[in-house]
Amino acid sequence: MTSSFDLNASRRDVLRAAAAGVAAFSLGSHAQSGWPAKPVTMIVPFPAGGGTDAFARPMSAQFARLTGKQLIIDNRGGAGGTLGASIAAKAPADGYTLFMGAVHHTIAPSMYPKLDYDIEKDLVPLILVASVPQVVVVNPQKLPVANFKEFLDYARKNPAKLNYGSAGAGTSHHLAGELFKQQTKTFITHIPYRGAGPALQGLIAGDVEMMFDGLGSSASHIAGGRIKALMVSGNKRNPAIPDVPSATEMGLPDYNVTTWYGVWGPKGMPADAQARAIEEIRKACTTDEAKAVWARQGAEFAGLSGPQFGSFISAEVKKWTQVVKASGAKLD
Repeated sequence: MTSSFDLNASRRDVLRAAAAGVAAFSLGSHAQSGWPAKPVTMIVPFPAGGGTDAFARPMSAQFARLTGKQLIIDNRGGAGGTLGASIAAKAPADGYTLFMGAVHHTIAPSMYPKLDYDIEKDLVPLILVASVPQVVVVNPQKLPVANFKEFLDYARKNPAKLNYGSAGAGTSHHLAGELFKQQTKTFITHIPYRGAGPALQGLIAGDVEMMFDGLGSSASHIAGGRIKALMVSGNKRNPAIPDVPSATEMGLPDYNVTTWYGVWGPKGMPADAQARAIEEIRKACTTDEAKAVWARQGAEFAGLSGPQFGSFISAEVKKWTQVVKASGAKLD
């Protein structure tokens, strides 16, 4: 089960090919391209304030500074991120509509059998921009536990009394919770929201006691004391929250859940615009300002692009299909 949630394991399989392929794909004919000649719209398929926004907006600011053209964030939340993806897949393929999706979009095919788009056929993979671990967070007023052990003891002694929020049924937040329940033999009720932002607000307000969230969207709220981090997924602590123990330290070596974010374009997007988009987004994500934002959120710039990102997506779709089947997760 560990490999099912391990971004690094999947990424290593394609990184070997990346070094040779990315340069050829990125350079090509972009020198003659006039892209972007006008503002670019980026559809973000979740409400403002979630993990995708946490990377899309700083990236947008740097893109505008470097290119002189706006990258306009258009939040289109709903249906676990699939509504915005559907809109993006049907957008004009002129290079001026992009889509910033996440790991959720490789989970969706196994959770939504009637999707009106295909993530592998109807969208062009451009670049993987960030990966972050997920973290177990609680409302400290609603659930005043001192540490993860206290939380786990309470959850086991009080089945069905705790609720966890997610960005929607079928998202990584949801499946992270289901996997946690399997591995800890606990029962916690899933409460789906229309995005990570609303779910976080529900957690802060005390409408739910806890959440399995990407560190990118939780980091500022953890720092501000509005929510409390009890454990970070994986086998090591994260520099952004160094006092929070890892899952391995807490006796859960197979709890390794990573959230990643990437950019696509509609099928048919001109090749030169694809190459320029990859180049400019890469530059925007690797400025000193962006690096500081990524670091504060415990994220790393992933960087896979073009066909290599496409191979990664295909591997993720297959992986998550297996995870959904094993967990028995269903839409609520």
